[in-house]
Amino acid sequence: MNTAQRVRRAGLATVAALVIGGSGVAIGARTVVQSGAVIGGDGFGYAPERGTWVKVPQVGAVSVGADVEIGCNTTIDRGAIEDTVIEEGVKLDNLIQIGHNVRIGAHTAIAACTGVSGSTTIGRRCMIGGHVGFAGHISIADDVVITGFSAVSRSIAGAGVYSSTIPFEEAHSWRRLVARFKRSGRLEERVRKLERAAGIKSAKEEDS
Repeated sequence: MNTAQRVRRAGLATVAALVIGGSGVAIGARTVVQSGAVIGGDGFGYAPERGTWVKVPQVGAVSVGADVEIGCNTTIDRGAIEDTVIEEGVKLDNLIQIGHNVRIGAHTAIAACTGVSGSTTIGRRCMIGGHVGFAGHISIADDVVITGFSAVSRSIAGAGVYSSTIPFEEAHSWRRLVARFKRSGRLEERVRKLERAAGIKSAKEEDS
């Protein structure tokens, strides 16, 4: 079955060569899908059983809104039960992985090599840098900016700029920084002991 038979396309949508659409995929008007994109493949759904893995059927679909652009070799998995949804005006760069049941809000832009784990919701008008990783089952508010190479492991409730990237250093300096970071807990405990001996309340005790 060819792509045209498998994908419902609104008027003037542009689908490049080598696009593979699973059944039930809907693509909105004026949307552009670049070569090599895969829309509607099975989500990564497995359940453990007696030391092996059993595949969980992925019975949802993918809904792509109008005026979306999907870059080369980007993959958007079908939902496990409900649909994976890409709202209108979203811009996806090359080599992005969108897991099952993800929802991306209108006019959000995501740079290359980003991975969005299943059942995560990203708000409207967000800007996501390259090589960002999102944990699953979290929610990102509208108007959030996340800088490149960040690891987003929990939900973000308010608009703003967020980063979890430590800039690179010369290798020797990097190792020293990591060593200091690992020792920071012991240093904190030593400072607390000195504060207690001097009768000074720590910042943590003042806040409690």
